[in-house]
Amino acid sequence: MEETKRKQLILERFHYSQDQVIDKQFNWKQMWRLLQYLKPYAKNLLPLSFLTVIISTAVRLIIPILIGVYTLDKAIIEKDTTLLLQLVFLISGLYVLSYVVNALRIRWLNKLGQNVIYDLRKHLFTHVQSLSHRFFDQRSAGSILVRIMNDINSLQELFTNGVINLLTDFLLLFATIVILFSLNAKLTIAIMVILPIMFFISTSLRQKIRLSWQKVRLIQAKMNSHLNESIQGIRVTQTFTQENENTEFFKELNHDNFQTWKQAVRKNAMFGPIVEMTNAVGTVILIWYGAALVSKGECTIGEFVSFAFYLGMFWEPIGRLGQLYNQLLIGMASSERIFEFLDERPLVKEAAKPLVPASIKGQIDFENVEFSYDTRRKALNGVSFSIQAGETVALVGHTGSGKTTIANLVSRFYDATAGVVKIDGHKIQDLSIAALRSQISVVLQETFIFSGTIMENIRFGNPNSSDEDVIAAAKAVGADSFIVQLVNGYHTEVEERGNILSVGERQLLSFARALLADPKILILDEATASIDTETEVKIQQALKALLKGRTAIMIAHRLSTIREADKIIVLDHGNILEQGNHDTLMTRQGVYYGLVKAQYKMLGAV
Repeated sequence: MEETKRKQLILERFHYSQDQVIDKQFNWKQMWRLLQYLKPYAKNLLPLSFLTVIISTAVRLIIPILIGVYTLDKAIIEKDTTLLLQLVFLISGLYVLSYVVNALRIRWLNKLGQNVIYDLRKHLFTHVQSLSHRFFDQRSAGSILVRIMNDINSLQELFTNGVINLLTDFLLLFATIVILFSLNAKLTIAIMVILPIMFFISTSLRQKIRLSWQKVRLIQAKMNSHLNESIQGIRVTQTFTQENENTEFFKELNHDNFQTWKQAVRKNAMFGPIVEMTNAVGTVILIWYGAALVSKGECTIGEFVSFAFYLGMFWEPIGRLGQLYNQLLIGMASSERIFEFLDERPLVKEAAKPLVPASIKGQIDFENVEFSYDTRRKALNGVSFSIQAGETVALVGHTGSGKTTIANLVSRFYDATAGVVKIDGHKIQDLSIAALRSQISVVLQETFIFSGTIMENIRFGNPNSSDEDVIAAAKAVGADSFIVQLVNGYHTEVEERGNILSVGERQLLSFARALLADPKILILDEATASIDTETEVKIQQALKALLKGRTAIMIAHRLSTIREADKIIVLDHGNILEQGNHDTLMTRQGVYYGLVKAQYKMLGAV
């Protein structure tokens, strides 16, 4: 009973992702949209590739005629040695030409395919970066990673060979059919009888194959999500000794991935045998009926041999077209997932004619602002307040009171569902998003450190700053003292998330990064929560000088860090309960007074 319940709980974890199988019919309009990425190469690589295709196809079509009709029926039967030698040299030359042309075709097609994949991945990554925070709230990092890496990789074969080969095979197939009919119409019609059966069987597999590859992409996204979570949360997993449960969950995902991939490959592999069986039946008809025509004098030996060559050419593109259609189905499954992201539009939209102020003073006004993350519960309920340029305002309140939501609205990571947020008297929606955010720095409680050096991490706030500017910013927040003690100082390499640094050291780096950007508005969201008391004193001293001339919003549970704030706003469940400076609110002996007393009591203060 317990084992069944445990497996059920594991399986339920499969449903947290927003990814779903997209059940749509094959959409040529969408495929045409995908092919638009070939446009930048329409004047160089694309025509060169087409030229090699045309030449190689023409050479292939000429050689069987030279071998069958001219070599066998004329040179050999008529014993014309001169013509035979000429044909030998001509055919040899054509094979050499075919080799050179095919080498160039492979080179140019691979270059074309790689360029298109590069452009598509760049476009998708750039677009994803422009999407609103709500998009990332609803999707795991692993799911997004699969779209940008795996799904685009699956299109590589389609662009490298598929598109050109599609045209090549249609051209070869059409030309071969014309030549077959010109050689012997009766024999051609006899062989073509079996084609409708093949197309009927293969067509019935198309939808099943496409959906199978969709399922493969879906389970791969879930595997990536789980791996991402497992690696980042390994300390939590080991702390609670959940390695076995984590392994069981991965085992279920891995098994599901194996099964879905096996089913997709099994269905995919059915095209080849169908074509081979059809080819075998066609060859039997050729030998049986062709021999009868030769015996009746309705077909020469040379024409029979040439017909055999062309029949092989006829089945070859049909087989490849079946495989190519499989590639198209795989590509469609991936492209649907890629375009699902590309069709996402930021909920925070740029104005048609955005204002781009030369600088921002930093005045912030909230006028009856409401906001909800999920439409069911309001995070802010008709909030109104003003922050003058250069003021330091602290937001306090219990978890879920709306403090971080206010910071998110000022940074315009979200837009208010009602009411107006203004910056310097302008509606925030009228301002250029890039111009606004370039004037705002945010320091979060959970600091993200990128792979690279300490210097590069601090310079992330202002890529154009000099080494001296970086060092000055680090000294201003007290980070220099621990940085110079590292093995390579400012050039010490730190891995993703900065695991070689303590939590407090990482936050000091985030302070330096934010201050290097020289913002007009500085948002500190629990930024000192993980810093020890001694370090906090250093930062408080640095902030007194650094906050001059800047508007600052401080979110803090440690109320000792906000005593010097010009204004303190007390929030509760999205409502403002009271506001004023520390002395004023303590005199009123209201909610803020109670919070301060409770905190001092908890810390053992008298």
